[in-house]
Amino acid sequence: MIDHFGINCSDWTTSQDFYDKVLHVLGFSRQMDVGVSIGYGTGGKPTFWISDAGAGEASGPNREVHIAFTANSPEDVQAFFHTAVALGVEPLHEPRLWPEYHPGYYGAFVRDPDGNNVEAVFHGGGPA
Repeated sequence: MIDHFGINCSDWTTSQDFYDKVLHVLGFSRQMDVGVSIGYGTGGKPTFWISDAGAGEASGPNREVHIAFTANSPEDVQAFFHTAVALGVEPLHEPRLWPEYHPGYYGAFVRDPDGNNVEAVFHGGGPA
């Protein structure tokens, strides 16, 4: 069900040090670092993300949470997106490939009714 999720951190340097150390003892490490966000996990797959709350849109007292749900196909990603938009939520990113994450990463993003960044992702590529 849950593919990955992320939180925002107000003290970026301290949070990096904290998560590097506590997740290391559990067998997890940095799998991806994009400057303002770091993904932790194993085997090349980041499952838990931390982001610098002071960077970009994430700053402010009501910082969003990011959660991504696993989709079984590109069509499921599209259905997720169109259903959410039909319910009146804000679209963030229409379904598309995100090669900067990894080849075959196909996802769509919306804001839920509370303003959180919610995604559906399929890791096997886009529609045929």
